[in-house]
Amino acid sequence: MDFFQKLLGAKPSQAPVLDDEFADYAAPAAASPVSIPSSVADAAAAEATGQTPLSGSGGRPVVYTKWYRVWERTTIADFYFELAVIPFLVVALLVHFWGTRRNRRRARKFMATASPILENEFALVGFGTQPKDVPYSEGTQGDSLIAASAKLTGENLSEEVIKGKTAFEFESYATGRANVAFVDVKVNLWKWYNPMLLLAESGMGLFFETLKVEPERIECVSYAFDGNEKNFVAPPVPGSEEIKKTKPIGNSTYDQFIFAIVNKLSMKRLREQRYDLSLTYTKDNAKLPVWASVMSESAEITETMLTAELVKAIETAGDYFEYFIVTDQPIEKPTTIDEAKPRKRIHICFRLPSDNDYGKVLPLFQTFIRFADHLAANAHFRPEVTKKIKQIRESESGKLRKIADKEAEEDRMKQMEKLKKEERDRKMKGMSAEDQKKFLEKEADKKRRKDSKKMTVKG
Repeated sequence: MDFFQKLLGAKPSQAPVLDDEFADYAAPAAASPVSIPSSVADAAAAEATGQTPLSGSGGRPVVYTKWYRVWERTTIADFYFELAVIPFLVVALLVHFWGTRRNRRRARKFMATASPILENEFALVGFGTQPKDVPYSEGTQGDSLIAASAKLTGENLSEEVIKGKTAFEFESYATGRANVAFVDVKVNLWKWYNPMLLLAESGMGLFFETLKVEPERIECVSYAFDGNEKNFVAPPVPGSEEIKKTKPIGNSTYDQFIFAIVNKLSMKRLREQRYDLSLTYTKDNAKLPVWASVMSESAEITETMLTAELVKAIETAGDYFEYFIVTDQPIEKPTTIDEAKPRKRIHICFRLPSDNDYGKVLPLFQTFIRFADHLAANAHFRPEVTKKIKQIRESESGKLRKIADKEAEEDRMKQMEKLKKEERDRKMKGMSAEDQKKFLEKEADKKRRKDSKKMTVKG
């Protein structure tokens, strides 16, 4: 190309002179290559000879290494936040696992001590499907059944006996006994797995009664057959009665009533929270300790229910005892007739001993299980007492019936208004404009005459 330019006499090209106005569009100068050290040692050597690598923020040299050599381009200062947060997370996890294990161990400890009593009374204990073949025999163990049960630790307790509903609530179940359909056992513990929440609830409980932290306690409910064994118990094998291999089903029916023994410290809370106890009157009894009181519907009921075994068990439990209730009414105030139907039950509640000495509360638990036999045999009162109790039930049912009738009447009126409106709209659709006008004027005149009659009657 240069040869032809010289042949034609062309002048060599000169670099164009750019005006100042186009200086921004000039081509940038070629970048000079910068050596990138491959290691920290190379970077240090380059810095000593004056060849400083690229600098990052703050003037600190940025070392470029292989992609996997993270430790060569980071320092401890890059992880100050993580170093501050990780210890708290570790402590929170350790406390959570400790709290859940503590609650589970405590619940299993109680069920281990209560299982011999339950297995001595029921055919099936826990959530398994296979009843036990050989029950506990109090005759072989004598009076030491409770003492021996209190020493059990729960290490060998079956997983089917008790199950955790939450990290602080545990449940168990038992069935297969005369006069008792089934028993529910509930263990309520503190939220040890979340100490901050526990402290917050404790602090709020100082100012608000409803937010007060409840103590660790056991709540049990025994549901009575009430004469309905044939609806739940399988019929015997044909011919078994002749060879005396089956026992006849007894009559577990007893009169409906409400009776309770409560700790005076819990009396106010129970009367506010339970509808059934609001139907009773409160009176002290000389047979009971001074810190316990009776809530009953009749003096005859009180005398029949206060057995020597029950009184002794309450005295043994002491401050751990909270309440013992025999009832046929719901806990929550019923709003319908169906909710007010009698459902006979026995409730018991006691606190868990802080020293894990369950020998004080196990006699009360055993008395609670066996009290259904006492009800079936002795809870049959004079006609005067049962008549008074029925009058209270009928009075409460009458109030609910009036409310239900009023609601039904309101629904009926709404339905009639709806039908009238539909009939009116149907008539107006088939009318002309003139007929619709006459129809509306006739309706308005009829309404005025009706309102005037009402005013005349009031005057």
